[in-house]
Amino acid sequence: MALEHPAEKGDQGRLGRFEKLAELASNFTSSPAFSLFCVLLVAGFVAVHLAHLDVSWQHLLGDAMGAVALLLLALLKNSERRAEHAIQVKLDAIAAALLEQHQGERGPAHRDLAKAIGIEDGA
Repeated sequence: MALEHPAEKGDQGRLGRFEKLAELASNFTSSPAFSLFCVLLVAGFVAVHLAHLDVSWQHLLGDAMGAVALLLLALLKNSERRAEHAIQVKLDAIAAALLEQHQGERGPAHRDLAKAIGIEDGA
């Protein structure tokens, strides 16, 4: 298990299976359907508590909410790290292109800048 930055794993410019899954999960968790699921989960917990049902139901729903919260935390951190890396790559490319332009040349930094602008495309 390597402790690398999530955006630096795998082939550069290509999304791996985990990155694709993380992107799909990120899109799903920001959808109205997932928000509705969370509201129903919390409402179910409150209803079970108010109905004085067996404690095992409260534990089940409480554990489900805890698991969802933990998964969302991990997903949020992964998404944050990938976005941070994409921004840093773009800033580095802009700085290098500006330096080349200041020196009166147009070289590889301008190509890198064009490549960095489309980094989220996953191409």
